[in-house]
Amino acid sequence: MITPPAPPARNVLSPDGINIATYEFGDPDAPTVFAVHGFASGALLNWHGTGWVRDLVRSGFHVIAIDQRGHGSSDKPQSPAAYTMDLLVADVLQVLDTFMLDEVDYVGYSLGARVGWQAVREMPSRITRAVLGGIPDGDPLTRFKVPEARAFLGDGTPVEDRLTGAYLQMAGGIAGNDLGALVSLVEGMRGGPQPHAGNAPEQEVLFATGSEDRILDASRALADATPNGSFFEIPGRHHFNAPTSRAFRDAAIEFLGTAGR
Repeated sequence: MITPPAPPARNVLSPDGINIATYEFGDPDAPTVFAVHGFASGALLNWHGTGWVRDLVRSGFHVIAIDQRGHGSSDKPQSPAAYTMDLLVADVLQVLDTFMLDEVDYVGYSLGARVGWQAVREMPSRITRAVLGGIPDGDPLTRFKVPEARAFLGDGTPVEDRLTGAYLQMAGGIAGNDLGALVSLVEGMRGGPQPHAGNAPEQEVLFATGSEDRILDASRALADATPNGSFFEIPGRHHFNAPTSRAFRDAAIEFLGTAGR
């Protein structure tokens, strides 16, 4: 089966007036997988171009993928106040309501997994189970130097912090990204709710992290702390290339096709 062509984005208006771009694949009457991408990525880059949509549709799923605010074809507000965890989770709920989806499986990677952790906790009747890839405990971007990033964007001042520079280089290399909006996202999410052993969701959750990802042990610890959690180590992958792994896709689809059914 070839990958279904990407449809035009359909905008959903968030409660605070932000347009969220959504993409629909497969039979609307089939069980739905709700897919949420990582930081500086997008729905089509993270899920369509990597084979996830093709394999999920082939496995009998209906897929709704979104561009999170600040990404892809969604609006890109510049204020950090537009990027709280509450607002990102509210975007998920608004899309579910707009598509009249009473029950979905959730698949998220990195930032999408962090949003998923909170969404799964807040919507137990709507999200039956989840695949959360590349998620550690705590806040992974506390080392990101927002002032250095702002100075670089403002007047080209060189970024001295290696992590900050690496994230800016990665994000800047993806067509359509707005670095100002992404820096605001990092700033806006600081201090919000974070995944930890004490607030684990009750649903079945498959955690997956690359064998070469420095957050591997923290991700495994979250899985161990989740009452119905399991863990898959993605062989030979680091944080940024894990979504392209066939082994990851296969493990996720096996989980979604069997767990709780």
